[in-house]
Amino acid sequence: MTIRHVVTWKLAAEDAAERGAQAVEVARRLNALDGVVPQLLSISAGANTAYPETNWDVTLVADFASIAAIEAYQVHPAHAEIAAYIRSVVASRVAVDFEV
Repeated sequence: MTIRHVVTWKLAAEDAAERGAQAVEVARRLNALDGVVPQLLSISAGANTAYPETNWDVTLVADFASIAAIEAYQVHPAHAEIAAYIRSVVASRVAVDFEV
């Protein structure tokens, strides 16, 4: 069983250019976890490229072997460091985890 973890963030900055730059940075930091966090089977994060006035700003799609693997990822020091940055720029978060 593989669990797909999908998270999307709306960033807090009111200026679209600032939000865009922060979204690129969030995605860059998340993608850098590939090969660092052993529980990750795959990871892909990207900044929104269309309709910034209505779309959310950045999305993560990551695959894990189990819910326990997601929980281990969430407390991994490299993820914790990135999560702190994300919390500093985010307004809203939505997530879903499902079997693939």
